[in-house]
This record gives sequence, structure tokens and C-alpha cells, in this order.
Amino acid sequence: MNEFAKQMRRLPILSGPKGAIRLLVVFIFAASGGVLLALLAPMTLNALFMAMSKSIGDVRGTWEFKVSTVIAIVAFALLGLIFGGFVGVRFLSGLERLRIAWDKMDIGNKVNCFVGIFAGLLISVPMLILFQALDVPGLYRVLLVIGVTLGLGALAVYALQSMEEVLPWTRAGVRHRRSGIKLLDTNVIIDGRIYDVAKTGFLAGEMYVPGFVLDELQYIADSHDALRRQRGRRGLEVLRHMQAEFEMEVRIHDKLAPDLNDGVDARLVRLAKAIGADIVTNDFNLRRVAELQDVHVMSLNDLALALRPNVLPQEKFELNIIREGNQIGQGVGYLEDGTMVVVENGKNHVGETVEIIVTQVIQTERGKMIFGEVDIDAVSGYETRPRRKPSAPRSNL
Repeated sequence: MNEFAKQMRRLPILSGPKGAIRLLVVFIFAASGGVLLALLAPMTLNALFMAMSKSIGDVRGTWEFKVSTVIAIVAFALLGLIFGGFVGVRFLSGLERLRIAWDKMDIGNKVNCFVGIFAGLLISVPMLILFQALDVPGLYRVLLVIGVTLGLGALAVYALQSMEEVLPWTRAGVRHRRSGIKLLDTNVIIDGRIYDVAKTGFLAGEMYVPGFVLDELQYIADSHDALRRQRGRRGLEVLRHMQAEFEMEVRIHDKLAPDLNDGVDARLVRLAKAIGADIVTNDFNLRRVAELQDVHVMSLNDLALALRPNVLPQEKFELNIIREGNQIGQGVGYLEDGTMVVVENGKNHVGETVEIIVTQVIQTERGKMIFGEVDIDAVSGYETRPRRKPSAPRSNL
């Protein structure tokens, strides 16, 4: 009892200005449970001893007085108090969770609930009249009425929720509501970097893979082309790892974007608009189409470009020139992040690591290009710097 009281005091639903009302509700549940078990105590123990008497003899006359004693009633009443109080606390906790969920629900879903419940009551009226005409016992009739009413109300609410795209009170809200769901495209799954980005924690929220994207991955994995088959299998392997480590759903929202023979990209955009999701992709054309329809797009290519270090004109750094350029005298090298650097007068230094001076930085849609020239002073310094001869190893003898 003391531990139970401590748990009740710790509950947030029993604190604050409304704590007295909530405590009264718990007391009513506890008292109801105590009274109910106290009334059932004599009948329960009588039935128990009657069952025992069949196996060990007729002992009903000996135990009949003890069955109805005050001790048995008090014991059952205390048990009923504890159980009733526990049920009351759980009931209030459930009401609190429902209140929080109701506050977070948007206006359209609240209207769906009210309209659905009202429609369920109207639809259940003919069935209730039928139950009245049938010769059904009173208790069964009440259970049938409650079950039919609740079932039809829930069915009506579900039907309205599934049609929220066409309902006037939810259509405007669906377009602008952001659910935080990340909708994964086929190419970003095959790319594989999405798994590393998710592991770093930069891709927060629920991730969703539509069934038609999964079907496309399966089609690529079964391709006769060896390269396409390898890419498709890599995408399926990436999905397997992500589903094991992160919050991910598959296929559950596909009914909101039925197949209209308009392609995977169009279905992705329609599904993103329906559930308020963000599309994660590397497809440039899909990105443009989605942005024209007010769908937020997250591109891993843009993220990679944003994370590349900035290089400013007149800045110097060392670069390994690996090949000749397209123009006469040019050399080409690459930074660690893959950025191409075109070096004027770098042809004579192919295969060497030299210091260059940045002359121009050009940002394109595909990335960044850096133009530079060889630092003549640094190169001449390297050439005139005397080299030390390697000394002979000392003998330990």
C-alpha cells in the first residue's frame, strides 16, 4: 500500500490545480472495486467450498459460517480497493494521453472524428431498431448496440481519413503540413551514402520507402546487365542495414499515391504532397519537378558540395598533378574531396606534387572547378634546395 501511494503521488496527472478532481476519480474507482469484491466475496467463497466438498465430503455445514465472516469480506474489499485504484490511475493516464494526442491533432482530423462518429451513429440507427424487434436478452442487446455503434463510428472515421485529399476541410492543410517523414528515392538508395549520413544523425525523423521504389530496386537487381544488377543488389543491401538500425516504414502510405501509369518520379511527388514528406534524392530532374509543386527536396549532392572546403583566389596549396589538361600546357589534379583543379603551365609537372596559386573558382550545377597556376618561386626553391645524402646506417657492433 505504501509503495502504491508513492507511485500515485509521482504521477503528473495527480498534481496541479486539477489534482483534487483526479484524486476523486481514483477514489471512486477504488471504492467501486472494494464494494464490488466485498459483495462478491460470500458467493465466491461459497462456490469455492461447494466445489471442494464434492471431493472431500460434505463440509458445507461446517464452513458455511466461516464463509460469510467479516474477515473474508474485508480481505476482498481491500483487494478491490487496490485493484480499483490501479484501474483508476491507468484510466486517468489513458485520458491524459488522449488529451495530448488530441491537442497535437490538426483541425482537419478533428473534424473527421466528429463527422465520422456522427455518421456512425446515424448508420447504426436502423440496426438498433432491428435489435429491438428481435427477441434478444437484455444484456446481449446492450452489448450488440455498443459494439455496432462503436464499430460503425470507427469505420466512418477511417473512411474519412483515407479520403483526406479530397475533403474540403483537410485538402488545404495537407498541402502545407510537414510531417518530417523522409521519402527515399531509388537512386539515393543505390548511391549508398544515405546510410552514412543517417548514421551521423543529420537525417533525423522517420524514413519511408514506397513499395514502387522497392519494386524498382528489385527490377534493377534482377536485370540481365551485370552492372545494373550489382547496383540494385547494393541498394537492397543498404535498405536492409538501414531498416535494422533506423526507424523506417515500407509501403504503408502507398494507397495515397495510386499507380496512374505516370512513372515512379510522379508518384513520389504525389505521395510526398499527400503525407507532407521531404524527398531525399540525387536526381536533378526530380528535384526540379518536385520544387515546382512546392515539395521540399533534400539532395545529398548539395550536402556534399556544401561540406567541401572553400578555396579563395590567391590561396596556395600543394597539389599532385596526375595528367595533362585539355588545353596546351595545362595539368589536372584533384583535391581530396574530388574537386578538379586545372593548373596552367602544369604539363611539365605531371606526376609531381607542386605548390599552386588559385587564380579563379567557378561554381557550377555539378560542382566546383578551381583554376590555378604553378608557384614558380616555390618550384625554383625546390629545385635549388640542396639535397642531403642519406647517411650510412650505424653499426651496433
